[in-house]
Amino acid sequence: MSISDFRKKKLLYLFNVFFDVNQSGEIDKKDFELAIEKVCALRGWPAGHPKNVETYDTMIKIWEGLRSKADKDNDGQVSVEEWCNMWDAYAKDPDSVLDWQQRYMNFMFDLEDASNDGGIDAAEFALVCSSYGLDKGECEEAFNKMSQGAEEVNREQFAALWQEYFSSDDPSSPGNFIFGKTNF
Repeated sequence: MSISDFRKKKLLYLFNVFFDVNQSGEIDKKDFELAIEKVCALRGWPAGHPKNVETYDTMIKIWEGLRSKADKDNDGQVSVEEWCNMWDAYAKDPDSVLDWQQRYMNFMFDLEDASNDGGIDAAEFALVCSSYGLDKGECEEAFNKMSQGAEEVNREQFAALWQEYFSSDDPSSPGNFIFGKTNF
């Protein structure tokens, strides 16, 4: 069974908006370095700040994990095909989450939980997602769909939504909205 068109659209959206930061058509270490700069600027963490250093270390570990799992031709880049194949394997067995995938999910939750209160609200969610060029209003609408009307999403709920994003073929699944987009 091949990956559905719907799931492929979600994966390509994530690839193009959140990972291929320099829009080269492939994901490489430079994309992660640019993402680190973006995140640190968003949060006001200058070079040398402990959160800047922590962000760098975490993101490079995520890159190394992604590269080791997905870069099948060992060219130092993850192509669209390699990306989709990796996530398709995950969708077939979502309980076999890889360390880098877990690390990325936790990184995103912590980034969005700016108040550090253990929950993401609509304003926190929209701030992060809109920093990637998404419309703030659409991000707020996506949060409402993702949270199913709740004011906050906690880490446990976020983890379930995360898994749903990568494995569900149902366009109405709340997890489809975890990256700020309302339709695919």
